[in-house]
Amino acid sequence: MNNLSLFPAVVPNIINTDAKTTSRFIESNTREIEKDDLRRDCIIPVFSKDNESTISHTQFVDAVYSAVYGYFHYDAQLKPAIRVSHPIKGRIPDAQGKPAHLLQQDEITTYYERMAFLIEVPTVQSFVNGNLLSLVVGGVRAYNHENLFGKKSMERFRIFIGFAVRVCTNLCISTDGFKGEIRVTDPEQIETAALELFAQFDRDRMLNSLRILGDQSLTDRQFAQMIGRLRMYQYLPLDLQCQIPGLALTDAQINSVVRGLYQNPDHGGQNGSISLWRLYNLLTDSNKSSYIDSFIDRSLSALTFVQMLHGVLCTGGESWYLS
Repeated sequence: MNNLSLFPAVVPNIINTDAKTTSRFIESNTREIEKDDLRRDCIIPVFSKDNESTISHTQFVDAVYSAVYGYFHYDAQLKPAIRVSHPIKGRIPDAQGKPAHLLQQDEITTYYERMAFLIEVPTVQSFVNGNLLSLVVGGVRAYNHENLFGKKSMERFRIFIGFAVRVCTNLCISTDGFKGEIRVTDPEQIETAALELFAQFDRDRMLNSLRILGDQSLTDRQFAQMIGRLRMYQYLPLDLQCQIPGLALTDAQINSVVRGLYQNPDHGGQNGSISLWRLYNLLTDSNKSSYIDSFIDRSLSALTFVQMLHGVLCTGGESWYLS
């Protein structure tokens, strides 16, 4: 069964507003946090020149959640999974000069420099190459991209829509499902941008582009050749790099892909070869070790890379990675 499934409004008991999207979509240097904890326990940074408040992480999540509700007309999507990193710690004035180990909890202030979240829409699902995929919407915020030392200005956000492989929560994101930089001054503009993104996203085309990856495979020899070329790529002269499509993964992540070929129970190699669908999932699985502000770009890079390989294998053309 490879067709898109739009589940009915009568939802099984396991899908309700108290359930939550799995938080395994990213792992490195992050921790899971509940939205209520984020709202209650974290201060909101300001632009220091005029003391104007930034848009908070929870306002960002709420704006996209509202867009999901309005666009998909479904009020039981799973609660957002939120992950944060890079805590910025401070203290109230009365605790000035107090040793850190003596600080009381109410004397400590915290906010998180980076935040990512994911919302699953379980009424939109499809089977692709034997794996169940669910539609997901998410966003990324990084205060380190803002000039908080100046006056209030437009703030940067990133939002995306795509699919998550249910068995492993690997994210599948394409270029038409991604807004790399939304610059806004209030949460309402975020919701508007999210609705525009949902409207432009062609989910059937996305699913088909994923489905055809199961039609082509790499042999063990081709896989080894590709891994070797990926390691060589970063040392090529710049003029050659400009002529060859790259893959925005680190050496450690490439090591993870190689390990996954032999050890990943869901997407490892089979009988001396690996399908491009499985390779793509090894790439996106290794991407979970990326920092919050880089993992979407690397996810896009992974899809572009395997699509390039697919085109070469289909046409019998040449690729530097396989030659």
